Amino acid sequence: MFTLRARQWVTPARRAFATIGEASKNIQASTKTADKKFKVVVVGGGPGGLSVSSTLSELLGKGQVAVIEPSNEHYYQPLWTYVGGGIKDFGESVKPMGSVMPKNAEWIQDKVTHLDPENNQVTLADGQTLGYEYLVVAAGLQINWEQIKGLKEALGKEGVTSNYSKDSVKKSYQFLKDFKGGNAIFTFPNTPIKCPGAPVKMAFLSEEAFRIFGTRDKANVIYNTSLPKIFGIQHYAEVLEKLAKERNIQVNYQNELISIDSKNREAVFRNNGNNSELSTVHYDFLHVTPPQGPLHFIKESRLADAAGWVDVNKETLCHNKYKNVYSLGDCSSLPTSKTAAAITSESGVLKHNLIADLQGRTVEPQVYDGYTSCPLIVGRKELVLAEFSGYTGQPTETFPFDQRTPNSAAQFLNKSVIPSIYWNGLLKGTWTGPEKIRNAFAPFRPKL
Repeated sequence: MFTLRARQWVTPARRAFATIGEASKNIQASTKTADKKFKVVVVGGGPGGLSVSSTLSELLGKGQVAVIEPSNEHYYQPLWTYVGGGIKDFGESVKPMGSVMPKNAEWIQDKVTHLDPENNQVTLADGQTLGYEYLVVAAGLQINWEQIKGLKEALGKEGVTSNYSKDSVKKSYQFLKDFKGGNAIFTFPNTPIKCPGAPVKMAFLSEEAFRIFGTRDKANVIYNTSLPKIFGIQHYAEVLEKLAKERNIQVNYQNELISIDSKNREAVFRNNGNNSELSTVHYDFLHVTPPQGPLHFIKESRLADAAGWVDVNKETLCHNKYKNVYSLGDCSSLPTSKTAAAITSESGVLKHNLIADLQGRTVEPQVYDGYTSCPLIVGRKELVLAEFSGYTGQPTETFPFDQRTPNSAAQFLNKSVIPSIYWNGLLKGTWTGPEKIRNAFAPFRPKL
């Protein structure tokens, strides 16, 4: 099996490493001369883009790497569940974009409107074009609030909130405090989403908050998910199902939120498992996880697959057609959970393969195995540390204990340690996941 894998990947690697000259020729042959050219252009200043650009700009020096990112601020979004649950302050999740941008990279503060991989160019909103020898797409995804009728008008008002919004997440905990009883509903859409554990985390945190505030006996806590199970990986889903039952959280499967009538405080759900039957439910608190999808400029480009994601090889992270294009994170076609934890491992693989390409070295590419993690918060002091491969659905746990067991040590790690690793390790390009720690603990880890 190992021999087959080696044979499979040496050829694409060599083909990729041969594209430096081809890329340069294509730039010169472009119908429009680029306004500025870079060795590497990185689209996106999120965790994937900054991790890659930090390493590459340090390696290549000033003037060689550009990062296209329109935002003034960088958010550590995994913290927003804690913000919505009243455990963390929103200010802890944000830093000025300029403070996290690599000093050797050129920050281009604009939006991308067009990707032209045939001519190795990116077009910006101001009309300028950037030429590249290599392109890394780490642009994230798009939140489609408008796909749920009435959501945009209702969000942030009268008990309707979402921890996926930087504005309404600040109101989530106050809405929990204001809740006096009735139906508290939590939703999961019928689309891929970033941090797929976040919706159910908020349900557990809110149920606990109602106990703290003395309103639990008046609350019907309802988790309506469009999925056929409470969590995609059965190894952890069994634990969450048991906890939901113990805490009297009603879980309704294959129920998709399609509209909100804020005037009457009613939500309409479609049962996708029962002939698309519609039901109207009164709500007193409603936490919405919005539909999400690929960004338009990616979906409309030649880089996209049929679903609109950047079409990359799931092992090397190199584009399946354009060998001088790489992608990672939420915008990529990688069939694993879209999380910051996944980006840690993805970034290590991508950088290894791209740097070899840049240096013209023919090496065995590193292979991404689908590693990702969803720290499943089930209480203010409890967390199930889910680590698994999105490719196999099997656990890939780091520590020498059964991580399905809710515990306070995992909560401390996720709440207080990992944010520091994010800001000081991942964004600076020095943290590429817990593989070395996992290997060190391997002799002591129980067999699951």
